[in-house]
Amino acid sequence: MAYIDFISSVHKSTKRDYLKRVNEFSKAEAAEKAKKWGYDYWDGDRQVCYGGYHYDGRWKKVADEMVEHYQLKSGDRVLDVGCGKGFLLYEFTQSQPGLEVVGLDISDYAIKNAKPEIKPYLQKGHAKELPFEDNSFDLVVSVTTLHNLYCMEFFSALKEIQRVSKNSYVCVESYRNEQEKVNLLYWQVTCEMFCTPEEWEWWFDMAGYKGDHSLIFFE
Repeated sequence: MAYIDFISSVHKSTKRDYLKRVNEFSKAEAAEKAKKWGYDYWDGDRQVCYGGYHYDGRWKKVADEMVEHYQLKSGDRVLDVGCGKGFLLYEFTQSQPGLEVVGLDISDYAIKNAKPEIKPYLQKGHAKELPFEDNSFDLVVSVTTLHNLYCMEFFSALKEIQRVSKNSYVCVESYRNEQEKVNLLYWQVTCEMFCTPEEWEWWFDMAGYKGDHSLIFFE
């Protein structure tokens, strides 16, 4: 298992006002709305979650780097667990034409409002039980999704990703100090697992996860 950071540049490109997030809107109400995974989560008020999650090309660099690192070629299969509106998967198809892409997400709204070119390849499902055969994907990715699961679901999801993948990459949110912990708590609306890097490593080991991973921090 290797630590490879594909995501920090995207994460750090967003400006965040942590105090505004908790002072100007009820955190409990925001979380209740967000966890329905519908309009409010994706395209509603910024105080709830994304405030409008639209295609802007930010995932192109990530897809290019993953295609190069994992040496993906035409005919290879890529699965995105927690694919949302499918923007990263779309960039995979542009970076390496001929890739077979599949997206899985719990949100009906995200799939319905996915990028049109990629929508036919998306399906509803939960990370804890992937409806795919063993070793059926050349690469499985899950970006800023699995920390939204309860620990027993996270454990199952890691084992499932390991089961269906030849290569895999997981990115979750974390904190290294009290300031980053506070920032994460202020900003998040859907997290169920709050772990330090050492704790995440423990979970990866416990689940027998052998793929790659990275962490993002709210500095």
